[in-house]
Amino acid sequence: MTINDIQNLFTFAGGLGMFLFGMHSMSGGIQKSAGQRMQELLGILTNHRVLAILMGALVTAIIQSSGATTVMVVGFVNAGILTLNQAVGVIMGANIGTCITAWIVSLGQIGDSFQALSPSLYAPLLVGIGAFLIMFGKKQRTRVYGEILTGLGLLFIGLDFMKNSAEAYTDLPIFTDAFSLFGSNPILGILIGMVVTGIMQSSSASVGILQTLASTGAFVTASSAIYISLGSNIGSCFTALLSSIGTPRNAKRAAVIHLSFNVIGTIIFGTAIYIFTLFRPVLLHTQIDSVGISVFHTVFNILCTILLFPFSDKLVALSGLLVKGSDEESSADANEETVTLRHLDERILESPSFAVENAILEVVHMGKITLENMERACEAVLTFDEKKIDQVYNTEKTINKMEKMITEYLVKITNLSLNEEQHMIVNNLFYSVSDIERVGDHSENIAELVDRRDKEPISFSEEARGELREIMEVTASAFRYSIKAREDVSASAAAKVVKYEDMVDNMEEELRERHIERLSKQLCNPESGVIFLDIISNLERISDHAYNLAGYVMSEH
Repeated sequence: MTINDIQNLFTFAGGLGMFLFGMHSMSGGIQKSAGQRMQELLGILTNHRVLAILMGALVTAIIQSSGATTVMVVGFVNAGILTLNQAVGVIMGANIGTCITAWIVSLGQIGDSFQALSPSLYAPLLVGIGAFLIMFGKKQRTRVYGEILTGLGLLFIGLDFMKNSAEAYTDLPIFTDAFSLFGSNPILGILIGMVVTGIMQSSSASVGILQTLASTGAFVTASSAIYISLGSNIGSCFTALLSSIGTPRNAKRAAVIHLSFNVIGTIIFGTAIYIFTLFRPVLLHTQIDSVGISVFHTVFNILCTILLFPFSDKLVALSGLLVKGSDEESSADANEETVTLRHLDERILESPSFAVENAILEVVHMGKITLENMERACEAVLTFDEKKIDQVYNTEKTINKMEKMITEYLVKITNLSLNEEQHMIVNNLFYSVSDIERVGDHSENIAELVDRRDKEPISFSEEARGELREIMEVTASAFRYSIKAREDVSASAAAKVVKYEDMVDNMEEELRERHIERLSKQLCNPESGVIFLDIISNLERISDHAYNLAGYVMSEH
């Protein structure tokens, strides 16, 4: 091996690295730029299946990987956000979304015909402008645009590096023989596509390399490119399959649906093309270029979706046959943390916007559990029900676990590529989790105050019971609306929290004065009187935390 050969090898490796890093940087910038719009796509997930296909295509076009999209789908199913029937549409759309990268790569060939449109001409300028925006941009949105431009420029420069380093070897017989072999042997061509994509964890990258070889003038036959592209679609399933290990059955089924969809499509189209080449062997020897690969890749994925869309329910049924059992069986053995934490799944960290949205869902879930526990503690005050008191204690342990696990998840999100708005939301979620946990503590305090199993029983007068019932209802309303404000990012709900919190403050002060007066007149038991005052004090503190929760939401408007 000569120095030139080594240099070309290093150049190809560097070009591949720039290509992959450029894709990563560009997709990260687009996700930051999309921001709230990416979060709004969650609503589409639960609606019509055709819209789910469009959403899957859009998300994949943004994050540049159908495998990553499917990994997120596995996470959504595992988190209970998506059903399998809803997941099918997103998975189908993910395959269509990968075509955008193929067309970006094809711009290089289009530019060869029209030099003024050549990406290699503008790529250094894109990197220069992007770097300038990143270094000197005062607003984060400006720096995000710089990140997108830099990524796009590096992608094109990387393609140029790979193309130039491979051009010296395109006339070697090994290239012609290899592509002739792949074209005449469909199974081998598909296996090559599967293996390369499995290693690179991206069908977009593997098809991009194939297009780069085709653009160098290497004799890439149409049939070999077709079979390798078909194999790359199957190879893109490996990431999701690996990701589904250790998940409940429905999450595994989501990954299996992706695999079966691509395998069935490959079998149908691969067989049809093989039969066609038997009658028209010219396809075995026809050279294909980068644009031709993009056209086939796009047409195949769209036709495959159209063909199998009517059989979506059958794909779900097939996944049930391949992954037997029911999630009810597996959930019976699941630990408390798995059952309680419904929306946190590290697979969803593939997309920062979706990760933030799912963290919000889990904080809201924690808030609803805490609200139920607070209401249970209030019921225990009025009924002295020992079972309810025990339930309060047990649920408080769950709330403490949720605080720890949600906080750990939020720490992971802070290390992702977030825009300023998302950073503010995540910071608010940190504070919100702490406030909700404190509400849980005050609920436990209330239960402890009326837990008299080893002490003298207490009793409240009818007047005191009526007063407690009234302030409990207002406090519960304040906390309930604070959760609603967080869930809907609602300023009107937050305003209601402020109103109820003021009412609780006034009631607490008024009830304290009334009760002290009853104590002075010896109209109630002193010990019961102290407990009464402690209860309304805890309720007032709960309303304060509800006010804090509403304040975080107001700061986001």
